[in-house]
Amino acid sequence: MSELPAPIPEANTHCPYCALQCATQLHGDLDVGVKVRPRDFPVNRGRLCQKGWTATEVLHTADRLTRPLVRGPDGRLREASWETALDTVARGLRGIRAQHGPDAVAVFGGGGLTNEKAYLLGKFARLALGTSQIDYNGRFCMSSAAAAGNAAFGLDRGLPFPVTDLRGAQTVLLAGANVAETMPPLMQHLDQARLIVMDPRRTATARRAALHLQPTPGTDLALALGLLHVAVAEGLVDQDYVHERTHGFDSAARRALAWWPERVEEVTGVPASAQRRAVRMLAEAESAYVLTGRGVEQHSNGTDTVAGFVNLALALGLPGRPTSGYGCLTGQGNGQGGREHGQKADQLPGYRDLTDPAARAHVARVWGVAPDELPGPGRSAYELLDALGGEHGPRALLVFGSNPAVSAPHASHVTERLASLDLLVVADFVPSETALTADVVLPVTQWAEEEGTLTNLEGRVLRRRLLLSPPPGVRSDLQVLHDLAVRLGESAGRYPTEPREVFEELRAASRGGRADYSGISYERLDAGQSLHWPCPDTATTPHPGTPRLFLDRFAHPDGRARFADVDHRGPAEEISSAYPLYATTGRVLAHYQSGSQTRRVAELNKAVPEPFLEVHPDTAAHCGLAERGLAVVVSARGSMTARVRLDATMRLDTVFVPFHFPAVGRANLFTHPALDPRSGMPEFKVCAVRIAPYQE
Repeated sequence: MSELPAPIPEANTHCPYCALQCATQLHGDLDVGVKVRPRDFPVNRGRLCQKGWTATEVLHTADRLTRPLVRGPDGRLREASWETALDTVARGLRGIRAQHGPDAVAVFGGGGLTNEKAYLLGKFARLALGTSQIDYNGRFCMSSAAAAGNAAFGLDRGLPFPVTDLRGAQTVLLAGANVAETMPPLMQHLDQARLIVMDPRRTATARRAALHLQPTPGTDLALALGLLHVAVAEGLVDQDYVHERTHGFDSAARRALAWWPERVEEVTGVPASAQRRAVRMLAEAESAYVLTGRGVEQHSNGTDTVAGFVNLALALGLPGRPTSGYGCLTGQGNGQGGREHGQKADQLPGYRDLTDPAARAHVARVWGVAPDELPGPGRSAYELLDALGGEHGPRALLVFGSNPAVSAPHASHVTERLASLDLLVVADFVPSETALTADVVLPVTQWAEEEGTLTNLEGRVLRRRLLLSPPPGVRSDLQVLHDLAVRLGESAGRYPTEPREVFEELRAASRGGRADYSGISYERLDAGQSLHWPCPDTATTPHPGTPRLFLDRFAHPDGRARFADVDHRGPAEEISSAYPLYATTGRVLAHYQSGSQTRRVAELNKAVPEPFLEVHPDTAAHCGLAERGLAVVVSARGSMTARVRLDATMRLDTVFVPFHFPAVGRANLFTHPALDPRSGMPEFKVCAVRIAPYQE
């Protein structure tokens, strides 16, 4: 009698890409192939985008890293044992710290790391390394929205309401967000709403809009001020709400009164009539939302710009209402949780301020150290990368879950800084562009090979579940941190390797913080409970979580939201005769972030195989460019090469390039590293360039 076939492995988990975190079921193994199908879950309702459907292809990519690599005296990376690789790293770290001090060693994390990894990475940096120099690529994602949200509401959570609330919206303003390409399953929640889309490009989302506002790049705050002016001038402000639930309206309104619609039209190019129509659409709706994205955040005045749109939402009485609100569309898979638990330069677990004595005392107690043993705040992401190898900068860098050689602004400068290091260590599962420049490469697990939690854009804590055992020779990031910490003299018990054990410690460290996870457990998540933070641990009935924030009061001590007194200023770099065009960058449907994963998926790479330059036909003709020809995009910092795409909906003064490609196709070769003074966000979304035919 023949044996019955073994059951095919299955796991309920979530997509490894964006912060929507669509629910999926994986089934199969590497022998029969791993398949993915969507699950019925509130955010995706049984749907996936092209990236989600093809996510399992990365699990068996041909160049998967499975052995540590160490660069030899001849300059070549060669396979090595784990013991050799880890000993090499530990020896290098000890030597650099002994010679230059603890801040000569730095850590760069990622917004795709699980909560457990982000938490242990921050603990490792501050205790095992003793360094203040830790930040992460989420600084490039939504740090401006976080700064503005904390200032306005006393709390930063991307969406302070569930995604499903958007299904009842009558009007939604999407300011700098191209949801149809970056988060396609989210569009089903917006199908019934009248969309107002603010974007310099006529994107796939803008084509679905009832009203498209197409401002000159770098003028978003002027437009926000103009919209608030209309609300004030036309008597559309919710005066009762402003009086009862906010502070600072008068000063914000005075700023806005200087930005009448016709003046705003001169600065932004958006017709005054369209400005008035947009505000009326929002004010007349019984259910309305203002949602911001990277388009308004990735500027050197990004925090002020987001605050300008928050001001508009507050004036209309939207935040903290059951059927209306303001929210930010978080980008990376764990962009929310990734900044809450300690891998950001100025924060401790639970979204605690690193300079707050009470916060330091609480976390130090959980970690078993004295508060004064915790370093202070370090450099923000670009400042950290810019300082690498400098006289007073770090001499060693450990990178987990990021590819700054492609994703950072002024990329040629960043790669030079990486090359100047005494020691560069990269933990990854594919040979990313950053990994290929490293002295030591450590092969780690990827999403379907690990357990953990992530927090999506609505503050919902989710379970990542393992389907596959990792290939022989591959270790988890938690194991890597443990092994390095022990080699650096730390107690083995201080760095757990099991995600569940790390999460239990995270619960304790976050207890009482703004992002309180103490009432969340693997048991509750595995039982199918929907838990949004804050979810404190209660003595009696388990806390149900907080899907909707601010319904009764905002998180400031007095319960009131704050208007911001902000005014428009231009971008760090204006166009000129030498660089007469604005360039803006962004994502496309088929790819994600630096593309190190999606460019390894045949279907996605076939859809968009190379970088492209989107340009108006008249602008292209003036510059000698033709459809499908090669062009060079040049700024004061560098140049990149791209294939020309003519698009008659583009502004005549603006070109667009996606940022997912390496080598000479890196859009970040020309982007500007000017930083927002409050958030540390670089100005990815606008710089001055010229374009010309590519010459061999």
